[in-house]
Amino acid sequence: MINSIKSLDRRQWLQRITGGSLTAALTRLQASGAARPNILFLLTDDQRFSTLNAINNSEVQTPTMDRLVRNGTAFTSAGIMGGSIGGVCVPSRAMLMTGQTLFHVDRSIVRPERVRPEERPPYIMFPELLRQQGYETFATGKWHNGEKTFARCFSAGENIFFGGMANHLAVPVTDFDPTGEYPKSKRYKGEKFSSELFSDSAVKFLGKAPKDKPWLAYVAYTAPHDPRMAPKEYAALYAPAKIKLPPNFLPEHPFDNGDLRTRDEQLAPWPRTPEVIREHIAAYYAMITHVDAQMGRVLKALEETGQAENTIVVFAGDNGLALGQHGLLGKQNTYEHSVRVPLVIGGAGLPKGRRSGAMCYLYDVFPTLCDLTGTKTPKTVEGSSLAPLLRGQAEKVRDSMFFAYRDFQRAVKTDRWKLILYNVDGRKRTQLFDLRNDPAETRNVAAEPGQETRIRELTALMKSWMKKTDDAVDLDKPDWGLKPAADSKRGKSE
Repeated sequence: MINSIKSLDRRQWLQRITGGSLTAALTRLQASGAARPNILFLLTDDQRFSTLNAINNSEVQTPTMDRLVRNGTAFTSAGIMGGSIGGVCVPSRAMLMTGQTLFHVDRSIVRPERVRPEERPPYIMFPELLRQQGYETFATGKWHNGEKTFARCFSAGENIFFGGMANHLAVPVTDFDPTGEYPKSKRYKGEKFSSELFSDSAVKFLGKAPKDKPWLAYVAYTAPHDPRMAPKEYAALYAPAKIKLPPNFLPEHPFDNGDLRTRDEQLAPWPRTPEVIREHIAAYYAMITHVDAQMGRVLKALEETGQAENTIVVFAGDNGLALGQHGLLGKQNTYEHSVRVPLVIGGAGLPKGRRSGAMCYLYDVFPTLCDLTGTKTPKTVEGSSLAPLLRGQAEKVRDSMFFAYRDFQRAVKTDRWKLILYNVDGRKRTQLFDLRNDPAETRNVAAEPGQETRIRELTALMKSWMKKTDDAVDLDKPDWGLKPAADSKRGKSE
């Protein structure tokens, strides 16, 4: 049984989240009357890390996200572990919700349609935990992990999108169902652009958010996921001819990586041309600027509640996207552009204007929120709390990161080096990149003299990660010890 923390007073809670320093945080929070902080979680869809004006991209306009960066801690080496299916967002969000690694996430949250009703999942999700601890939990927007799990997590909601691809002007949504059934017969098309629709619901919730109990508002946008169709005034901000091509642009990927013809890759013809890629990037930036503006509406509504000083704000993206880098368009790979994501945590007395280069995953958010709310972290959670980084008590929580895409791509990186291994139809390839001197991963140095020892050491590190995460792939067996699974056909994505 998870211990209740309802007895924590403001001083005890502040001592936990600040490591004993009360100073200005106590002064700001005394008027709120709340012992535990509220949480506003803003999640975007397919937004890669290199899309924040304040950090790394002067071409894209992101004033709201920039404000979050100024008011919190930006984790500049945050990422996801990868994907077990083409729709990478599904396992990504499952890892975020459960705090578990890719191969430990229960199939009931990745493939809910394939789970027998009597199966009991061996995990708890962070909104579910907070709900048990007395939080009002609200959600709007994209939920790709099944109706049953949503019902466990949230006590309120509006304009809920349960899955599939959707035109942003006709998103199939449903109202909150207190029975938790969410029948498909009660779903209907949203009447506004998705980012506006979900922001409307978030603003509405915040306008009546409780002041006598803590709350979580989970706002999950479908932007900037394709179809990239931003309103005209936002599209007009980006002239394709003026967009810079990424330094790792290629007309085609140089070899078969296992998923070169997935749905995402079919959004533009081969070979990719500079003109087509500029058009895609311009449309992508327009979508980001539009969702940025809608996030601004939500933050304004938060300020108007009078509860902003007692609210933790988390901003993140669920996975990255190639858009012409390495000759790819989608996220079905383990390159930095697809596994690296924005992550910013601020508010509620937390430090402002800080940046951390510590390697971290989205699934670290679960234990971090536990620490920041004084909640005991469940034993099923595998992530590492980022609270020590926020407090300035540590500089890192791990020395390396592991990535996987389905059965045929595996990668590992340290603070400098990244090794990617491929096994596609029995053909194996190796890539080694010096991220310090080649962050765009343009030069594969695997075959250069003197790299044999480094590749051996990184392969051993990869194997240790694979063992720890119960990866079914075995690098030492012929063809990695796997046969094609019945549901592993290429070409599907969400």
